[in-house]
Amino acid sequence: MTNVVSVRFNPRGKIYYFDPRSVDVPTGASVVVETSKGLEFGECVYGNHEVADTAVVQPLRPVIRLATREDAERAESNTRRNAEALEICRVKAEERGLDMKMISAEHSFDGSQIVFFFTSDGRVDFRELVRDLIAEFRVRIKLMQVGVRDEAKLLGGLGICGKQFCCSQFLNGFHSVSIKMAKTQGLSLNPVKISGACGRLMCCLKYEEEAYADLVAKAPRADAFVETPEGKGTVTGVNLLRGTAKVRLEDGSDTTLKTFAFDQLDVLGGKARRAEYQSARAEGRLEEAGFKPSAAAPRTPARITDSAPAPRIRRETPAARPSAEPPKPSAPRPEKVGGGDDGDAKGKTKPNRRKRRGT
Repeated sequence: MTNVVSVRFNPRGKIYYFDPRSVDVPTGASVVVETSKGLEFGECVYGNHEVADTAVVQPLRPVIRLATREDAERAESNTRRNAEALEICRVKAEERGLDMKMISAEHSFDGSQIVFFFTSDGRVDFRELVRDLIAEFRVRIKLMQVGVRDEAKLLGGLGICGKQFCCSQFLNGFHSVSIKMAKTQGLSLNPVKISGACGRLMCCLKYEEEAYADLVAKAPRADAFVETPEGKGTVTGVNLLRGTAKVRLEDGSDTTLKTFAFDQLDVLGGKARRAEYQSARAEGRLEEAGFKPSAAAPRTPARITDSAPAPRIRRETPAARPSAEPPKPSAPRPEKVGGGDDGDAKGKTKPNRRKRRGT
């Protein structure tokens, strides 16, 4: 184990280990440390503590002293000069016609060097610009090209969640983020919804990757053929956070979706297994195909046996049906013509005779 202190030079920067030697450095104190660039002013984010030897990069630089008031004033003065130097560098880059977007500038603690950070779509020949800056500031000049993620970290801002960027708030470094993480979490694959202000995939996709991977391992896949407490069915949807799945049952006439917990489901296979089950059920050989009878048997309609004959239905005849209206009078019969035995005895009516043509 190695005794170290954790120091950060920028509120959005990375944390480094330094050797405290015999100095007791409290958390939150300002310190002056030795770096490869010379003396630097930083803040102790974690006081004296021990870490594994493998976590330390040798040689371990020492802590020179706890910062004094003069050191704090010099650091504040450098911060004000950073904005002025950045504006001067931006103007000179435009005069040279360079395709560069200047992001920030940092003075070293002793003022012997200025580092400028910029982004560009391609390689930039900035040798003439460096000569102009050396003539302007009379110190060592260093230009560093960074990516879009580093740009968002240096500039800061608010994400789509309404909070500060994770990279500029507490992340010490960038981790790998892939589109597979969004698929595992069931998020929309629309680039606008899963990308941050930098245009890359959001860093927060990494936070819950392990939790979602564990839930996916326990959950059945969509279109899986499963055994449920109410019979066999097909999974139509999965809710990972609630640990439930919607199943469309295959047995019986109930076609509504049922919701079951993951531990209530027994995965039998996929679409091919479902097709085998339907074929075996149609042929009546479920046991031969390796399917156990469902826990909930399908409902069958009740049958009428000889011991319990069906009740006879009594039907009312028109004569027996009561009439609420009085009977209608019958239509009068046509009058009969004649009353002798000459052919009108049967009560026939007098026929209409037509005139014959030619008479």
